[in-house]
Amino acid sequence: MSKKLFDGYEVKVQLIREKYNPGQSIGTPDDLNDVMDELRKKDREHFMCVYLDSQSRILGIETVSIGTLNSSVVEQREVFKGAILANACSIMLLHNHPSGETGASDQDKEITKKLVQSGEILGIKVLDHLIVGADK
Repeated sequence: MSKKLFDGYEVKVQLIREKYNPGQSIGTPDDLNDVMDELRKKDREHFMCVYLDSQSRILGIETVSIGTLNSSVVEQREVFKGAILANACSIMLLHNHPSGETGASDQDKEITKKLVQSGEILGIKVLDHLIVGADK
């Protein structure tokens, strides 16, 4: 989707709906197994956001950031830009650890805290932040 703004500037946002139909309901993190299976195969950190409506139905899935072997830069504005454009009521966050470990690092905890706080200000609830490892 592309929208013309001011003298030739364009805003382009694409929500990725791989393997999921718009409107599919998410009740538990296990409902995102297909996305998690794809993340397990990645050799770099990928940070993804699932945008949900008020009935927890998928509006879109977006890869917000692709990082390195052990880190990914995540900005609050990038996470919530797609959520606002999708008119999301809530979001779920996912990222992988290519090492296979699922423990949350201090950096993971800090970004989750910032995103929850940002979501509270915007009225978009952060339901969960899943870390995907080898088989976990």
